[in-house]
Amino acid sequence: MTGNLVAGPQLSNRHSAPKLLESSTLFEPALEQQEQAFEFDVAIVGMGYVGLPTALAFTAAGARVLGVDASAARLDVIRSGKADLVTSDRERLTQALADPYFELTSDSARLSQAAAVIICVPTPVDAYLVPDLNILSSACQTVVEQAVAGQLLLLTSTTYVGCTRDLLATPLARRGLVPGSNIHLAFSPERINPGADNFAHEDVPRVVGGITKSCTTAAVALIGTYTRSIHVVSSADAAEMTKLVENTFRAVNIGLANEFADMSHSLDLDVMEVIGAAATKPYGFMAFTPGPGVGGHCIPCDPHYLLWQMRKLRLSTPVIEQAMNAIAARPGKVVDRIRKILSDRDMGLHSARVMVVGVAYKPDVEDLRESPALEILASLIEEGAVVAYHDHLIPSVRLADGSVLDNDEDPGAFEPDLILLHTAHSTADVTWISPEVPVLDSTFRLPLGSNIFHL
Repeated sequence: MTGNLVAGPQLSNRHSAPKLLESSTLFEPALEQQEQAFEFDVAIVGMGYVGLPTALAFTAAGARVLGVDASAARLDVIRSGKADLVTSDRERLTQALADPYFELTSDSARLSQAAAVIICVPTPVDAYLVPDLNILSSACQTVVEQAVAGQLLLLTSTTYVGCTRDLLATPLARRGLVPGSNIHLAFSPERINPGADNFAHEDVPRVVGGITKSCTTAAVALIGTYTRSIHVVSSADAAEMTKLVENTFRAVNIGLANEFADMSHSLDLDVMEVIGAAATKPYGFMAFTPGPGVGGHCIPCDPHYLLWQMRKLRLSTPVIEQAMNAIAARPGKVVDRIRKILSDRDMGLHSARVMVVGVAYKPDVEDLRESPALEILASLIEEGAVVAYHDHLIPSVRLADGSVLDNDEDPGAFEPDLILLHTAHSTADVTWISPEVPVLDSTFRLPLGSNIFHL
């Protein structure tokens, strides 16, 4: 099956027959296990930006779903229906909350009640850009402790190559649970794009690689209950590398787009005009746009897992290293550009009033993870600027030093000396912006003008 697209099986309505993942249908007969009656078809560990949409997709497909999260506050947000979701998933959440087969809990002991367990937890990097595996290691340890014969365990969190074996297969074997023998284990990287509703979960192909062939077969059967196509690879390691390739590709190309923005500025050109023209070529070109940096759970973090692993192997990866260094330096360039614009108006950055418009890491999400705005705000404050921000989706921001800024609901009254357009939400009101105030547009969406500057 390696390298093929495998159509997923259609799930019958579980409300009339709630038996999605019984051993006789999901697992191969060769699996050594006793008959096991599971209360849930699938348990999702980590109900964040990936886990919650995944749980809702399974629920919509007819599965009995148990959502597990260590944060009681997070579960309360989900139960209230106020979780940050795209429109289609918000509708699914409303339906799920009224569904007796959808349950939320912080009790990890209940993982043994599910035929399949999917791990969807964050894999960040620390302040030194070194992978922080604490959350993932803890989640995997918990899953291993609660694992029972006959289950399928599926890791989806982005991580280094070999992690599925290190954090799951090896400790499982110490408990007498051997993948392909009495339990199944696989990796299938998540493909969730927060804030984007242009691709339904079921329309996005999933990559699956198991520890053994029978593990792959079991994972395909599970993912295929809601995904229309699955691409099978030869191993869990190959699936892990696939995710790293996806996001490292994006990081390198964003870094390249930022370089072209800098070059275009030096040559007095509009980089968006140039990129738009290049994008008319119907082959051999993919448009990436520049910006103030990158945020979220993927691009700022995932390539560092690859770099970290390659350093251990003493393998040089100069293209990726340079791209990630340039991305990390991008917020500093924003501050330098602000300083230059103010200087050209005979103003210093110290005591200047700077309003940052939009602080989420991307448009139309309530998500601050790794947002460049956090570093930009902190740097401006450190330089002595008087700083405020306006983002109707983000009520408050906590900076690295512990200080908290609240959303300015009347940004016009702030009377800024300069406005930084950091994130352009589609629902944002910008009518208050005066044409007399210089605007640094780090999104490259506004047309250049006498008082509008691109980064």
